[in-house]
Amino acid sequence: MKNNTLKTGIICFLSALLGAGCLFGGMYFFPTSFGKVITETVEKTVETRNVTIQDTGIAEAVDKIYDAVVVVKNYKKQELYSTGTGFVYEIDGNTAYILTNHHVIEGGSDIYVQFTDGTSVQTKLVGSDKYADIAVLSMEANDSVKVASIGSSEDIRVGDTVFAVGAPLDATTYSGTVTRGIISGKNRMVSVSLSNQNVSDWVMSVLQTDAAINSGNSGGPLANANGEVIGITSLKLVNSGVEGMGFAIPVETAMEYAHKIMKGEKIERPYLGVKMLNMSDARQYYYPRLENLGVSTGVFISEVEKGSPSEKGGLKAADVIIKVDGEEVSSIAYLKYRLYQHEVGDEVTLTVYRDGSEVDVTLKLTEASTD
Repeated sequence: MKNNTLKTGIICFLSALLGAGCLFGGMYFFPTSFGKVITETVEKTVETRNVTIQDTGIAEAVDKIYDAVVVVKNYKKQELYSTGTGFVYEIDGNTAYILTNHHVIEGGSDIYVQFTDGTSVQTKLVGSDKYADIAVLSMEANDSVKVASIGSSEDIRVGDTVFAVGAPLDATTYSGTVTRGIISGKNRMVSVSLSNQNVSDWVMSVLQTDAAINSGNSGGPLANANGEVIGITSLKLVNSGVEGMGFAIPVETAMEYAHKIMKGEKIERPYLGVKMLNMSDARQYYYPRLENLGVSTGVFISEVEKGSPSEKGGLKAADVIIKVDGEEVSSIAYLKYRLYQHEVGDEVTLTVYRDGSEVDVTLKLTEASTD
């Protein structure tokens, strides 16, 4: 019995010794193969580990543009009339040019800008356009004036990170506020009231963002993650239950008008030469008989001016404009938007509803009145 136990122990010991010897020999004579096995095992282990990605923010992007942003203070009769935001977008020789919104400087007489270091400088209004909501200011340049880099809104994608810099609510207390979000939508058609009444006078194609934009941000930059301006914040949808819907004018549109203003070019817009009503208003308040006209939206023509492009083109009173160059128009605001895509002198085709059928009317556009 003892001999059997001893033999078993000796066999186990020799087997273990032989296995260890084989392993050692393999590692000694075939190091590459064994190393590969070990490496693959380690790599597989690494691949199964959880990785945590840390967002370090957009501080570097903000730094690129921050000192180019200014608070715009609009004075009327030496009293503060309105405030907003703007930014230096170009320096030409000894002159620095600042971009902001038309509605920020409208109605005032003296316009000052305040830089991030607290310096306040009076500016000159180079020009503005109420429909584009763009204004250009100028001031004497110096070494401390920083210029914002201009990017492209066409390259931006829905979901890309953006941020706004401005002076919301209180131009002094909250100046230099940075808010971050994403591009929520592109080519949004937003109705605008130019008279501060609950009437849509104009439609703008804008960028939509969920970055917080409040009163006072108007005219400030909306920038991409590289710190380049891709839009000018201008509007905020304000309604009960609606949050996180801010809007910005695409930088390409803003720069187009800014360059025209800088060159002293007159911004001309075509007109039709008619008195018109939204079809909904015409039916409700003025022409009850239109209830059974057969069309519910569009622009009702109540009067055609003598000698106007509309009269020359054959437009008649009681016509309802429903399309411009094949594009549907539901209101005066959308009609203006479509018309203002054209230049003075262009021909345009209007589709009108007349006597129960659709009729195409072609006319040559002339310059709109400047009121």
